[in-house]
Amino acid sequence: MIEKVIYLEGIEPVNICGVKNSRIEILRNQYPKLKIIARGDEIKVKGEEQLINEFEEKLQLIIEYFLKFKKLDDSEFKTILKGEGAHLLKRKEANDDALIYSNSGRPIKARTVNQQKLADDYDTNDLLFAIGPAGSGKTYTAIALAVKAFKNKEVKRIILTRPAVEAGENLGFLPGDLKEKLDPYLRPLYDALMDMIHPRKLAELIEDGIIEIAPLAYMRGRTLDNAFVILDEAQNTTINQLKMFLTRMGKNAKFIVTGDTTQIDLRPKNKSGLIQAMRILKGIKGISIVQFDERDIIRHHLVKYIVDAYKKLDVENNGENNEDNKKESKD
Repeated sequence: MIEKVIYLEGIEPVNICGVKNSRIEILRNQYPKLKIIARGDEIKVKGEEQLINEFEEKLQLIIEYFLKFKKLDDSEFKTILKGEGAHLLKRKEANDDALIYSNSGRPIKARTVNQQKLADDYDTNDLLFAIGPAGSGKTYTAIALAVKAFKNKEVKRIILTRPAVEAGENLGFLPGDLKEKLDPYLRPLYDALMDMIHPRKLAELIEDGIIEIAPLAYMRGRTLDNAFVILDEAQNTTINQLKMFLTRMGKNAKFIVTGDTTQIDLRPKNKSGLIQAMRILKGIKGISIVQFDERDIIRHHLVKYIVDAYKKLDVENNGENNEDNKKESKD
């Protein structure tokens, strides 16, 4: 006789145990020779080792199913208990185009052509660039792919990074320690993760270093193996910074670089590393460059018009600059 405790990490117990532990009764009927007790987020089981191993295998399939689809009805619960869990997962996945499910159970899908292209290119490329305007879902789709890869055990950790360009001059004037000063610049990454991973579980993963959110400078000197790494706001990296980041790529690593080349905040003397990288890395096998545009914008409908208006202004300004250059050359 042995005893084992199975923890429901990051899951509300009612989703597995049922209302008033109704599903615990189903488990007890299925395994009458085991003593099964549910308290909070723990399921304690006592009995013969072979039966406990079988029980744990099926319970883990139940947990996996819920974590993947964020829903589990009694019929699905019983189907998995009957030993048909693997088939149920395959059938569900075959009819499901969601990348993952949010904490509320909402399917997170590729909603535009270029979001879908990013998801498709992920399967055959280890380095991807997602370039385009604000609101086109570049970062959110990239993070969804990262969480999916982590949950499917394709990678062992997730690393999200951004250049803290805005902090460059004013960092010392902000209150708090270094983490507190940098957190506002990394907040969008936290927000996306919190939509996809239960907050308590996310806190644990961050504390254990399995999920890391850090400024770009923290990547220097490292080799990133078995990791899904996202560099966000890459238009604000210098040539040397982006070269440094790309050469951190280790074994079994996936890198996604996102950015908007129309919103460069670097000082005039610094050239954007993203623009150069897109030019010199184009056409290399294993590297994909997905160009998002105004059609991919999924924020408020006015954002499309705002982006378009600024785009037209840039064209006008470039035209004026070209005319000025022609006049100067004649003079």
